[in-house]
Amino acid sequence: MSGDEEGVAARPVRRSRLAELADMTVPGPVQGPAGPVQGPAGPVQGPAVREEPAQAPQAPGPPAPAVAATPTARQCREFAVLLGEFRRTAVLLPLGADESPLVADLDGLRWLYAFSDEAALARFARARGDTARAWDYRRVLGARLLDAVVPGVGVPCGVALDVGSEGHEVLFPPVLGIVPDAVAVDVDEGERQ
Repeated sequence: MSGDEEGVAARPVRRSRLAELADMTVPGPVQGPAGPVQGPAGPVQGPAVREEPAQAPQAPGPPAPAVAATPTARQCREFAVLLGEFRRTAVLLPLGADESPLVADLDGLRWLYAFSDEAALARFARARGDTARAWDYRRVLGARLLDAVVPGVGVPCGVALDVGSEGHEVLFPPVLGIVPDAVAVDVDEGERQ
């Protein structure tokens, strides 16, 4: 069919630039200055996905943190390098319809979505089944996100980086050493400054 039906030309489907980026990207390994980087407990695994028949696509939630006994000294150093890189890097903070940051709530924590680049945001949009719309975002330095935006949320909040880029998601939970002590969930009330 040529797009004409009863003499009326069909309107082309408008795709966002993010949809085109998603088509072109294939997730690669996360590289730090010394090679591939993992979190303190190894690679972060995404949440279990249940197949629900006849439902609209659901937004991917922040990845579930990998569970390990005690992180090794090497894993702690690797995570410290990753955290340092995140703090020095401008990331994309997608905005909702009301211009507030896009978030997900999971197990009593709020997670701010952040993306390392437009390709990662495009993969997230594709996973949500939401590639047709334009995605507004702000560029925010990772340090500002952790030190100013997270405390301003008003509830326990962390950052979920690159959700939708399977195997490369990273969580920065609201704990000591990542967010300010005043909003860290692992600080006793008597220890808060």
